[in-house]
Amino acid sequence: MRNFNSLSEREVLALAISLEEEDARIYEDLAEALQANAPEAADEFRRLRSDEDGHRHRLLELYRKRFGEHVPLIRRQHIRGFVDRDPVWPDGPLTPEAARKRVEVMEIETRRFYEAAAARATDAGTRQLLGDLAEEERKHVRAAESLLTTAPEDHAAASRRLFVLQVVQPGLAGLMDGSVSTLAPLFAAAFATRDSWSTFLVGLAAGIGAGISMGFAEALSDDGSLTGRGRPLVRGVVCGLMTTLGGIGHTLPYLIPDIHTATWVAVGVVIVELILISWVRHRYMDSPWGRSLLQVVIGGLLVFLTGMLIGSS
Repeated sequence: MRNFNSLSEREVLALAISLEEEDARIYEDLAEALQANAPEAADEFRRLRSDEDGHRHRLLELYRKRFGEHVPLIRRQHIRGFVDRDPVWPDGPLTPEAARKRVEVMEIETRRFYEAAAARATDAGTRQLLGDLAEEERKHVRAAESLLTTAPEDHAAASRRLFVLQVVQPGLAGLMDGSVSTLAPLFAAAFATRDSWSTFLVGLAAGIGAGISMGFAEALSDDGSLTGRGRPLVRGVVCGLMTTLGGIGHTLPYLIPDIHTATWVAVGVVIVELILISWVRHRYMDSPWGRSLLQVVIGGLLVFLTGMLIGSS
């Protein structure tokens, strides 16, 4: 996987061509999925697909003038910092609102890509085309915001989306990792040592260690220039702190000297943590409440049983 800043102008143009091809296909898939129940929305997505085809033709024309006929295959998954694009499943349910939200993310990322690419371009013609495409993608963002709604998205809604992207997502990832991954070593220590203080030290070490690891992983994942996820240092700190908090939450009960009481209190804290994680996923990530709770509880239960079985062996 390459960093965006390491790409040559030829590679940037090749990547831009593949991005426009992929986005056009997604728009057509969205239109097809909405055709039966929302034909007007489907027509709008096909108009956006036509725009993306026009972008691709302009990029191909410039590429041929500068670098010839062969266009190397470079996809978004080859470059660090892009958000994965999930397929539009033909048999899956899709609402116009869900399609609109998906388009917003697509266009914001593509606009950021063109802005970053234009800033690095040394050829005047390339810089002009990339800048023009960035402005056209900005118009697509505004069109997506107003698509199928009575009014464009207000400032509060835009701020909420940025908050989710830059704070909630890394924080939730950290909280889930800290609350779930540290269960195994904590309860393994509790069942193996039958000593509250030793268990507390193990849980403390596991929580802090996981926080450091997750913080570095999040900070180094991408620089936020393409995805709009914010500064990597901030994301890393948020993720690391929430990971540590998730791990220490069910560790603190082991300050209680009686191991049995401490363990029951820790189990209660774990239940509260899992419910809190499910609520955050439901509130900010549009995940169905029941499914979020089931997924989180099953994961936590499996890790808890792993620690209990290992500690009792």
